[in-house]
Amino acid sequence: MGGKVAIVADRVGWEERQLIETAGAFDLDVEWVNDEALCLGDPDAGSLSDFDAVLVRSRSYTRGGLLASLAEASRIPTLNSASAIHACENKLALRTELRAAGVPVPDFRLVLSRRDFVKALEQLPLPLVLKPVFGGMGKRVTLLRHPDTAQSVYDYVEDLGHAFEQACLVEPYIEGGSIRCLVVGREPVAVARFVSGGLDWRNNAALGNRTRKVEQEPELLKIVDGVVDVLGSGVYGVDLFETASGYVVNEVNHAPAFRAVASATGVDIPSAVARHVVEVLG
Repeated sequence: MGGKVAIVADRVGWEERQLIETAGAFDLDVEWVNDEALCLGDPDAGSLSDFDAVLVRSRSYTRGGLLASLAEASRIPTLNSASAIHACENKLALRTELRAAGVPVPDFRLVLSRRDFVKALEQLPLPLVLKPVFGGMGKRVTLLRHPDTAQSVYDYVEDLGHAFEQACLVEPYIEGGSIRCLVVGREPVAVARFVSGGLDWRNNAALGNRTRKVEQEPELLKIVDGVVDVLGSGVYGVDLFETASGYVVNEVNHAPAFRAVASATGVDIPSAVARHVVEVLG
């Protein structure tokens, strides 16, 4: 059984092109729909009424979550779900949900003020990472190595941030790179490690880091399964750190880039996504 699927996104990148090119082999007609021109709100969702399903790949968590909410309200099968996208958008809310479900996450402190920031520095040893609660692609994530510069760094948060942009997490810096697990449905289809290329300490595919394949260990698979239990089945990039006591989940991406992971592992990720869409269409 095929169907017509909208890829709702703000641009057509490598991943979107691969998904569109692969779709025909699964009897799917996939079309890019600009997420800036949907004007949703009418219960009949005229701009999406011709589609059997919507694959939300907006880079903006906020935009993607809002569009998913309205698509679901119009009874259009939506990947990922609005609740999953909203959970991924808020790093604090996601970590809280995961921790409550027994999924290991890094230690952290919520920082809403200079007073919070000072207390976090007293409670957690340097080096530390300061990151926005709302954000992605490694932007505004800052490594704090020295106490004499930490306060100056926070000046920028305090003076340049607006409202929710000032909400930050402070957490221990974990060396060794990060691990990206690409999940489709409930299945981890590919796992790769991102390591800094030397010009930037951050481990993020969007920053051009080196990538290599990682074996799917039982401990890692159990943790990822716990993440899917919380969010529901979908298409996710689950980012983890490896610590002395085991893996911890750093964050989850609702519209993951997968070019680097596909290159490192050789896994045909677009076909895995297409098969999952076919299953959703039933």
